[in-house]
Amino acid sequence: MKREQRQTDTWLERPSTIRGLWIGFTIVLTLTVAAQAFIHIKGYFGVDGWFGFAAVFGFGACAAMVIVAKLLGFVLKRREQYYQNRPEDDDGRTGSEQ
Repeated sequence: MKREQRQTDTWLERPSTIRGLWIGFTIVLTLTVAAQAFIHIKGYFGVDGWFGFAAVFGFGACAAMVIVAKLLGFVLKRREQYYQNRPEDDDGRTGSEQ
């Protein structure tokens, strides 16, 4: 099912723009990794001198941050009615009466 284009869509919401950005970013990232074939990278720890290490490390770090954020969201999540149904305070007033 194709989504109808609304007048309020910004340029970032258009499917053609999103596709173009994916293609552009893929080309830039591919060229960045391919440049390592021509530029010598001196590794300080051994593994950081491997071909494509920075790209793999960056992807892994990004994936780890997303997973940690999701887990943190489960820990910090509250019920939808959390603030509406809270018990009375010590002085007998509710939160909306203060």
